[in-house]
Amino acid sequence: MAYEILVLDIDGTLTNSKKEISDKTLDSIMRIQQRGHKVVLASGRPTPGVLPLANKLKLSEYNGFILSYNGAKIINCKNNETIYQKVLPGDIIPKLHTAASEYSVGIISYEDNCIITDSEIDEYMETEARINCIPIKKVNDFPSYINFDVNKCLMTGHSAKLEKVEVNMKEKFGQQLSVYRSEPFFLELMPQNIDKAYSLSKLLEYLGLSKDQMISCGDGFNDLSMIQYAGMGVAMANAQDIVKKAADYITLSNDKDGIAHVIKEFML
Repeated sequence: MAYEILVLDIDGTLTNSKKEISDKTLDSIMRIQQRGHKVVLASGRPTPGVLPLANKLKLSEYNGFILSYNGAKIINCKNNETIYQKVLPGDIIPKLHTAASEYSVGIISYEDNCIITDSEIDEYMETEARINCIPIKKVNDFPSYINFDVNKCLMTGHSAKLEKVEVNMKEKFGQQLSVYRSEPFFLELMPQNIDKAYSLSKLLEYLGLSKDQMISCGDGFNDLSMIQYAGMGVAMANAQDIVKKAADYITLSNDKDGIAHVIKEFML
């Protein structure tokens, strides 16, 4: 089976430790796009945080796609059409906010090109803002402020604390939401059944392709589902151990052009 579509997580996968796409990786991706292969950026980042990289890869020119918010939204870069989206139930936002207060962790969501919160701004929110190149907007009352659809909320805090909070949140909201950590200090609060694999199944249906034609590459907890789902699941050498165990292939690290290596081995 020939691989027709390459799915790339961003942080720790496509980009190196400097949050940059190396020249070698960029050249490899451009080569397969010129040959007609499709490229998808699949990230926990909000859409505005993915767009600069999508533009660098010229996804609009080569009919690529952005899968943002861990799969809660899929955009066709060619025409900016949203081909799939799922949002959080509006009535659950106050409950999540109350839980964040009880557990003494931060909570954020997204509006247009900014992060919104009424929590004390912590280093993890600042990391999210820096990675995505978007500002943090402090609001007075988070639940009252959100009178629009949001694709996800994110709890922030020290890894040891969030590990315990994750267990509690799954017990409380596991029947209504998908709850998992994308980083040790980020707890994703997503619409039910949403993860990268589920949304990729929707994209493949849209494209008329099968999962056997797809390579998915990642390094983090939130990449596990798509690595298990794809025809070929690839873990970076810098991936979490659980991701490596689930992968069909382990490539070089993100600082050693692991994606370029995958392309050379399986797509060129």
